Amino acid sequence: QVQLIESGGGLVQAGGSLRLSCVVSGRTFSSVAMGWFRQAPGKEREFVAAISWNADSAHYADSVRGRFTISRDNAKNTVYLQMNSLKPEDTAVYYCAVARGYYSGSSEGQYDYWGQGTQVTVSS
Repeated sequence: QVQLIESGGGLVQAGGSLRLSCVVSGRTFSSVAMGWFRQAPGKEREFVAAISWNADSAHYADSVRGRFTISRDNAKNTVYLQMNSLKPEDTAVYYCAVARGYYSGSSEGQYDYWGQGTQVTVSS
């Protein structure tokens, strides 16, 4: 059974930073891409960032590019999302997801497994 456990969310002032972590078990983590998505209140879930199986490729939503950094540690089965210069509009529940292949994109259909989410709240 595949499990994804996110952590690191919380309340932060605008301009601050947070680092989210997602630990994956029950799946060969090192052979799949990983992604982060988020869902704000009243909005649909949206893509944030993705990283390839060996970290040779990463891409971001336009809204977070230059502020957020996705990374992974295959020895720890963990993917991270470093979030800097946070804005109130970054407030959302953040989800990590396991992709189906070595590389993945922004479509939810490319991801097979999802975590329960961690809340990030940015105050103005």
